[in-house]
Amino acid sequence: MKTYDWYILRTFLKTFVFLLLIFTMITMAVDASEKSEDFVRSGLGFWDVMTKYYSGFVPYIISLLFPVFVLIAVVFFTSKLAERSELVAMLSIGTSLRRLLLPYWVGGIFLALVLGFANHFVTPVANIIRTDFENKFVDMGNISKQQKQYLNNLHFRVDTYTYAGMRSYDTTVKSGNGFYLVRIKGNQVVYNIRSETISWDTAKKQWKLETAIERKINGMHEEVKMIPVFYMKLGYRPSDISEDEFKKDKLKTPELNRFIRQEEIRGSETVNASKFERYRRDSSAVAVIIMTMIAAVLACRKIRGGSGFHLALAFIIGVAFIVFDKFAMVFSTKGNLPPIIAAWIPDFLFALVALWLYKKAPK
Repeated sequence: MKTYDWYILRTFLKTFVFLLLIFTMITMAVDASEKSEDFVRSGLGFWDVMTKYYSGFVPYIISLLFPVFVLIAVVFFTSKLAERSELVAMLSIGTSLRRLLLPYWVGGIFLALVLGFANHFVTPVANIIRTDFENKFVDMGNISKQQKQYLNNLHFRVDTYTYAGMRSYDTTVKSGNGFYLVRIKGNQVVYNIRSETISWDTAKKQWKLETAIERKINGMHEEVKMIPVFYMKLGYRPSDISEDEFKKDKLKTPELNRFIRQEEIRGSETVNASKFERYRRDSSAVAVIIMTMIAAVLACRKIRGGSGFHLALAFIIGVAFIVFDKFAMVFSTKGNLPPIIAAWIPDFLFALVALWLYKKAPK
């Protein structure tokens, strides 16, 4: 890294942080205008709204638009360097375009690592804050967007041979009624346990059955036992049983991986949405590097129209990336497109765009 490399890298990061703050404030202003009535109806003060909503909303919107912010920031400061002929001076001393892109690679990889860490561990926590506030104060009365409190006729698969279910379940108090668990060997039931009441024991981290009736079946022989209190592990926690539209967004990656495995065993129809979210957390981080290269190659030339033309192209490319990402998600969750392919399609397409621009750029 030479002096001009550090100069480009420093300008890159400073411009990105500045534009990030600007766009974040604009986004908050637009969101606040849309939700002003909800904020008034909630009765919360300014500080409460900032800590109980925007502390979650801001990380969420930043992680969502992070690659686009990087694209615009790189185009903005690179076009300025080109206008002032600073890049021409660097090229005139024998620096190739490939060598000139070194600080862009360093900055892009650094920001990609930042976004990757945030996607896996920070944004899920922010989504808990954001969605809890929206469920309580914004989506009041809209049950389809909220976590349902009472669930009926639950049936799920515990493992390859074991099935369980509940007649009803209250997600708030973490208890249910009409519980059963059946284990099957071949085509015969070998074990069955039923209980009218089941609840989650927070201290033991196990499910507690009261007045349970346990049956062990071995051919024509059946052993029946009544147990006043019976603790068991189902492999499911209360958070796994509840129906929450945003559950996959609120789980850190290790928890999301465990949740996906459970959903596969359970045979859930929504497992593709969870898989897409898992792969998207990596693909969006890689998209930062791709957008950095597109912006650098696009804006390094001094052309008529200056930075205005470059910024217009950057906005078009950014919008196109978001549209491709949303379409890929729909085809994965509603169609038959494998989630891993859907999550990486936008990156692959725009990587081809970056390669094409690099081939066309003067060296």
